[in-house]
Amino acid sequence: MNTEQALAVFERGAHEILPVDELKKKLAKNKPLRIKAGFDPTAPDLHLGHTVLINKLKQLQDLGHEILFLIGDFTAMIGDPTGKSKTRPPLSKEQVLKNAESYQDQVFKILDKDKTKVVFNSDWIGKMSALEMIQLASQKTMARMLERNDFSDRYKAGQDIAIHEFLYPLIQGRDSVELKADVELGGTDQKFNLLMGRDLQKQAGMESQVILTMPILEGLDGVQKMSKSLDNYIGIDDKPDDMFGKIMSISDDLMWRYLELLSFETLETIASWKAEVENGENPRNIKFRLADEIITRFHSSDDAKQAQQNFINRFAKNKVPDEMPEFSFESGIKIANLLKDSGLVSSTSDAFRMIKEGAAKIEGEKISDRNLVPESGTAVYQVGKRKFAKVTIT
Repeated sequence: MNTEQALAVFERGAHEILPVDELKKKLAKNKPLRIKAGFDPTAPDLHLGHTVLINKLKQLQDLGHEILFLIGDFTAMIGDPTGKSKTRPPLSKEQVLKNAESYQDQVFKILDKDKTKVVFNSDWIGKMSALEMIQLASQKTMARMLERNDFSDRYKAGQDIAIHEFLYPLIQGRDSVELKADVELGGTDQKFNLLMGRDLQKQAGMESQVILTMPILEGLDGVQKMSKSLDNYIGIDDKPDDMFGKIMSISDDLMWRYLELLSFETLETIASWKAEVENGENPRNIKFRLADEIITRFHSSDDAKQAQQNFINRFAKNKVPDEMPEFSFESGIKIANLLKDSGLVSSTSDAFRMIKEGAAKIEGEKISDRNLVPESGTAVYQVGKRKFAKVTIT
């Protein structure tokens, strides 16, 4: 593979590469690059939005480059201030280690474990003396730190910024020095920190790393970023049926964005699928292919085929699933509370919204009264196209 072909793999789906000319020079040396990406194990489970960066690492791993998967166990105990309006509570060492173990189990569903070097920044940062930490802090000014939008906004608003938060980008930059990274990947919100690595490497007399930022993946709504708190996510540990249903729920336009950032199909293949749709192919069939790939990656091919068949049975043939959660409630419970307590919605306000939109049903009949008190007996309750529960009221 020549330099231009390799560069195309780096550029696929990337938001920005700085500086591109330096990356070309590194690639022209025709030797494996040390590619770093850091992850703070602040949460034990991942969704597809987190995997955008990991997918890029896999693409570069397949080119033969050395992947340095940095688990920021030390920095997680600081708390990344990126994009935050207030100081994040640091995690305990026990929480960090537990999350890190879960993190590795999940990322190796994508990366080749045997070709990935997992490193922990506590191995060097945790051994720094107070003097060395002060020397690191002396390499940047307060004015430079306040160039970061989140710090600047908080400062202007009179909100507290803890001194230790300024250490976070410095430590992330120091990681690049220790690892002798040629390239560092991060989200668009990490640009300041990634550039810090370039600066610190230059000050250390090293060749500076190239930075590559990946975009933030939109959630199922196609508007806001994928987030568990917004309930617009696809978790990589979601059940196959849930994964399939969620992927089928995205808009036709968003489907192409997901293919670009989540699929390992070639850009040529995806372009051919676009041509098929333009010539009359049903976009649903393209979503079938995406769902099959994603579910196979995180579960198995058999699970993907079964999830597709279940989807067809449930929606195309208008069948209720054979298996669903079962709940029992005492008589007198209001419909909004029933829908929330049976896990069909996240809140009573969400229940009211679903009822208003005609998306909540009892035995296939739309619920029109938001103050309904369901009758005693057993019935199938449904919200949207994917969520079902068998409820008994006594």
